[in-house]
Amino acid sequence: MLLAVDVGNTNITFGVYDGEREVSTFRMMSLLSRTSDEFGITILALLERNGIKKDDIEGIIVVSVVPGIMHALIGGLTRYVGKRPYIVGFGVDTGIEIKTDNPKEVGTDRIVDAAGAYALYGGPLLVLDFGTATTYDMVDEKGAFVAGVTAPGIGISAKALWQNTAKLPEIEIKKPASILAKETISSMQAGLVYGQIGQTKYMIEEMRREAGIPDMKVVATGGLGRMISEEVKEIDIYDATLTLKGLQIIYERNRGRAPQENPYETGRE
Repeated sequence: MLLAVDVGNTNITFGVYDGEREVSTFRMMSLLSRTSDEFGITILALLERNGIKKDDIEGIIVVSVVPGIMHALIGGLTRYVGKRPYIVGFGVDTGIEIKTDNPKEVGTDRIVDAAGAYALYGGPLLVLDFGTATTYDMVDEKGAFVAGVTAPGIGISAKALWQNTAKLPEIEIKKPASILAKETISSMQAGLVYGQIGQTKYMIEEMRREAGIPDMKVVATGGLGRMISEEVKEIDIYDATLTLKGLQIIYERNRGRAPQENPYETGRE
């Protein structure tokens, strides 16, 4: 089995795959400081809780946008699970050519989403990820990453409201019954959710228009993506585990190659 690990700004999401079949998924917060031993012990406990033995894991692949925790995480995986991981972005073949002005600036999580979406749904397409940031990425018909837009995620926008204004409370992010809000909480919810819906519609429309592909397929993922996808008819597919599927696809492309040395080891860049 494969252990796929997606290290995001808010959560670390794990997926266990038997070939292409998803066996289990689970997560932990990525903002907590942990040692490699704490990571290893916690991951083993989560695997066991999901009925998976350490010896069942044949390979590990990791994508991360949080370099600060990678030394401890990779150490914990290597020591406790007993496998050296593939790390996306360091000599790993993703199958995605990056045709931007500075390819090194493109986040590896976005490359993984692009790899998964292109392999599963074909191109050209737009890949939307509603995570800590909201991203809109274009993949052409040959599987090349050609453009990307980055915007604040709904969660970031919500925190900006209640952390920078004295009288606005912390709220649950959900679609209110009406955009015609009559009190503070639903007013904030309307601004956040309907604002994201409007932004999403406009981004899709403009990216399709400038690319000259008015019917370009749109695939969405991310924690709040389901709520937005239900309201935006331009989104064709919502795939909650797109990033993990992308990791599984990339792992298969690299199967048989030795994983690279850990670039996060002390003394390495």
